[in-house]
Amino acid sequence: MGYLGVVGETVAEKTIERSHFLAYCSRTAGEEEAKAFLSSVRARHPLATHVCYGYVADALGNIQRFSDDGEPQGTAGLPILGAVKAQKLYETAIAVVRYFGGIKLGAGGLVRAYTSVAAESAAAAEKRLYEECEKIGIAVGYGEVGACLRALEARGANILEREFHEGARFTVAVRTREAEGFISDLLGMLSGRVKIERGEKSVFPFPL
Repeated sequence: MGYLGVVGETVAEKTIERSHFLAYCSRTAGEEEAKAFLSSVRARHPLATHVCYGYVADALGNIQRFSDDGEPQGTAGLPILGAVKAQKLYETAIAVVRYFGGIKLGAGGLVRAYTSVAAESAAAAEKRLYEECEKIGIAVGYGEVGACLRALEARGANILEREFHEGARFTVAVRTREAEGFISDLLGMLSGRVKIERGEKSVFPFPL
């Protein structure tokens, strides 16, 4: 049935006892993307005292990593990873940047600080349901464009591309498990006045 993930990047920040925390939450499909994301955060904050992180880099939850980056063990990375898991997110990473303000927070204070700012970034992120989809090409004459669009809207199809030449062509993403029924309904709604081409399968971020 798919898995929950984020799209884009979200930032949350707060200042606690003069230490400034910035949490970046981003989609990272695979460990290489997660590492690239962390490198980009570090590059944006070369003077930060710590850049701690936690991520779930795959769709099954098998690739989980975290780092305290010099903070006392267990006070940063694990709480950040906990924020990802609390939202039931996959292929998602959170990096928390800390600029030390001169006042020590103690182990409990650090856990609360990293947990709260990471949770805020995860909660604010735009969520999508990632499911296997099939790309389907739909070609119709101009006389059927209106009926075709109404049919696509009725079925909740996600239109990826629109082309208009001799006729109209739409490329849509349909959940693989719904593809057969979608094609059957489309043929019926357009009385067969449509050409359908089935394409590749991939993972698509469907709106919740």
